Amino acid sequence: MYFIAVVAPAHVNEQVLQWKHYMRDHYSCTVALRSPAHITLIPPFWMDEVLENDLMNHVNAFSTQQHSFEIGLNNFDAFKPKVIFVGIRQNADLQKLKSSLEQHLIASNKYPIEKETRPFHPHLTIANRDLRKKDFATAFEHFSRIEYNERFPIKEISLLKHDGIEWRVHHNSPLHS
Repeated sequence: MYFIAVVAPAHVNEQVLQWKHYMRDHYSCTVALRSPAHITLIPPFWMDEVLENDLMNHVNAFSTQQHSFEIGLNNFDAFKPKVIFVGIRQNADLQKLKSSLEQHLIASNKYPIEKETRPFHPHLTIANRDLRKKDFATAFEHFSRIEYNERFPIKEISLLKHDGIEWRVHHNSPLHS
């Protein structure tokens, strides 16, 4: 299983990891700990490993045609009643990166990637499907008291692969500077 994302830089990932640990320690939420802090561009999909090199080449070819840009993180939000996340300021470049990548990979007609039907709502997950509904309000209230604003450049997109336990960055494709 694979997905394609923008992986947050180390200093952002460390902060998000602290919040994920808070959720683990207070609410037994561990699912979000199975991946680095990231913004999903292409959601998880099953693919035969024989296509892996071709996919990396396609993503590399795409990324060299894209320019790096900066995004802003802004406090916390939620998909009630199961997901808490760091919000991302609206960014046309991020929207374009996601839709262009999706179109590029679908047009190749080689990978089991389908056009996303849900609106793109970029975020960095703190807790998701294992957050109990009864704990949501208390957990979200905790995060709503925290102010968090950060900026970072998006310089690459990453292919993540599930190893049977967690998601690991398998390949990075740098964007054109």
